[in-house]
Amino acid sequence: MNNREIRDLAASCGFQLAGVSGVEAAPDFGRFRDWVDRGLAGEMRYLTDHRADVRNDLAHLLPGVRSVISVGMLYNGPEPYSTEFSSPERAWISRYAWGDDYHTVVRRKLEVLAGKLMETECFRWRACVDTAPLLERSVARQAGLGWIGKNTCLINQQMGSWFFLGELLTTLELEADEPAAARCGSCTRCIEACPTDAIVPSPSGGYELDARLCISYFTIELRSAVPEAHREAVGQNVFGCDICQDVCPWNRKAPREAEAAKAELYAPPLERLAELSEAEFKKLFRETPVNRAKYNGFLRNVAIAMGNAGLPQFRAPLERLAAAPDLLVREHALWALGRLS
Repeated sequence: MNNREIRDLAASCGFQLAGVSGVEAAPDFGRFRDWVDRGLAGEMRYLTDHRADVRNDLAHLLPGVRSVISVGMLYNGPEPYSTEFSSPERAWISRYAWGDDYHTVVRRKLEVLAGKLMETECFRWRACVDTAPLLERSVARQAGLGWIGKNTCLINQQMGSWFFLGELLTTLELEADEPAAARCGSCTRCIEACPTDAIVPSPSGGYELDARLCISYFTIELRSAVPEAHREAVGQNVFGCDICQDVCPWNRKAPREAEAAKAELYAPPLERLAELSEAEFKKLFRETPVNRAKYNGFLRNVAIAMGNAGLPQFRAPLERLAAAPDLLVREHALWALGRLS
C-alpha cells in the first residue's frame, strides 16, 4: 500500500491530514529533554517523570514498530475567534473543548483506519491520542503534516493549526513522507499577542513555550493558586486559551468544517458557571475535555474571569464562592471581589 492510498483511507475515516514517518529517534528529543530539565513543564509530572525518556523510543509503546501513520482531524468551527469576542459577562472555553472529548473521537477513527488497513495486510498496531508518551508534534512534522510554529503548535500551510493529532504505530514497513519545511518566517504575531509572554526564545534557537506562564497551563494543568501577577492577563479564559492560534496568519483562511459548538460550551455566562454544583459540573462537562480542570479548579478560573470582568452583577456570586469550603476557590473569589471594589 502506498502513502496516497493511506491518505485516502484516512480521509474516509474523517482525517483531513495524514502522513507516514519512520521510527528513528525523535529529532526533537534532546530539545524536549532540555526543556524538561530547565523546569519549563511546571507541575505537569506526566512530562517530567519516568515517562519523559520513554518518548525517545517508540518501541516502548509497540515492540517491533516500523512505521507511524500520523493523522490530523480539523476542529475549527464557524464561531468567531476569541480575539473577535468581547462579552465581559461571558467566559471563554478553548475552541478544542467545544465538543466531545477528542481522545475518544480520534481514537475511534484511528481504530476504524487500522481495521481498513488490516483488510489488505495483517500487522500489529497501537493507536495513540495525546496521552501516550511520544512527541506527537515532532512525529507529525516528520510525516509531513506541517511544521512546529513559534507558538509550538503544528501548522499546516493549507489548513492552519486547528487540528487534533493522533498516531497509528504499526509493524508495517511503509515509505516515510518528507518532513514539512518551517514557514513562520519573521512573523512574531503569536509572541506579541500572548498576554503572559509565555512564548520565549529557546537556548537552542527559535522559540519555546514556558508552560509556567501559559494561560492554558494556569486554567487546566495547575492545581494550586494561579500566580497573582498573572491573574489579570488570564482575562475571561476559564479553560485553555486560543490567542496564539487566533492571531496566526496561517489560520486566516483555515477551513471551518467542524460542527457548531455545543450551545452550553461556547461563551457560557459566568454567573451560570459560578452556580454549578459539583454534580452539575460533572454532568455538563462529563464527555468534554473541560472535565480535566476539576470542579474546584474550574471555579477558581471562573472567579478570576469575574474579577477581570469587573461587573457589579458578579458581587453576589463571588461572595458565595468566597464562602466555599475549598480554600483555593475562596482565595481567588476574595481576590476577584477586591477587583470589583
